[in-house]
Amino acid sequence: MGNAGDLLVNVWRGEIVESRHYGHVAVVDNQGRLVYSIGNPEEVSYIRSAAKPIQAIPLVEGDGIEKFGLTERELAIFCASHSSERIHLETVGEILRKINLDGQALQCGAHAPRDKEMRHQLLLEGLKPEAIHNNCSGKHSGMLAYALLKGYDIEGYYLKDHPVQQDMLKVVSEMVAVDSVNIPIGIDGCGVSVFGMPVQNMALGYARLANTEGLGSKRAEAIGRIVRAMQNYPEMVAGTGRLSTELMSVLSGRIVAKSGAEGVFCVGIPEKSLGIAIKMTDGTSRGLGPVIMSVLDRLGILSNEDSKRLSHWSRPVVKNNRGEVVGYMSAAF
Repeated sequence: MGNAGDLLVNVWRGEIVESRHYGHVAVVDNQGRLVYSIGNPEEVSYIRSAAKPIQAIPLVEGDGIEKFGLTERELAIFCASHSSERIHLETVGEILRKINLDGQALQCGAHAPRDKEMRHQLLLEGLKPEAIHNNCSGKHSGMLAYALLKGYDIEGYYLKDHPVQQDMLKVVSEMVAVDSVNIPIGIDGCGVSVFGMPVQNMALGYARLANTEGLGSKRAEAIGRIVRAMQNYPEMVAGTGRLSTELMSVLSGRIVAKSGAEGVFCVGIPEKSLGIAIKMTDGTSRGLGPVIMSVLDRLGILSNEDSKRLSHWSRPVVKNNRGEVVGYMSAAF
């Protein structure tokens, strides 16, 4: 990140601001016009896992959903950074069964489940986390399905020069309007390519998820199915108590939302044909709630009832080890 950005969030403890989070916000329409920004909308960073709904497009466009008999819930988890709750693991397992593979085919690496219940279960049973517990296992199962659909060798499907990754780079390039040769490629925590671009182009990708005008009928149909799957099964996209899941649950059918690592968060708003992208400069996610809630409020998306139901994201409390509230976070713009 070359620019620290503008002040987005204050973290209060008692009567003083103890910490501050800076970053960049861009709001763009589906024609690429910047309608609102904070910080530098041209700041380049990686979109990280917020790219997952876009990465699902090639499989849906290629009729992979029909070929493998996949459900809408399974499509939603292709777009997920899930918490490894039981329903997430069962869904990924069912996808693997349908494409005649097992967990050994997943090349995303393993980490402990985010879900406390599943984490405790593994500890009690003396088991180590496996690749299916990785928050990206849904995306990887989708990549394997796409490789099989296209007749690609699944060996090394996660490597940046593999046809799977190249096809996804092409679609990302088209959706965010950045030539693929100008997209910096990094390696994500799960081993696959991540795509660098200006924050405003991240927002454009989500504006085009929100309004598919001009993208062609095949792509529009694919995007519509992906967005509906995320909206209909928001619990699959993240998990219990998480920001993107709760936003899509409360604002039912009115937004599509996805987080990314290192303080990235993107939202598409169909009713206004807008996309929102946030990048926190310090890479932390704890301030994303106040930022996105403030932006949604400024855009007139939230009703009074919505604001009440999501108030814990507008002003998250800070607690000490005794569980006492000792401070809060709030938007600073």
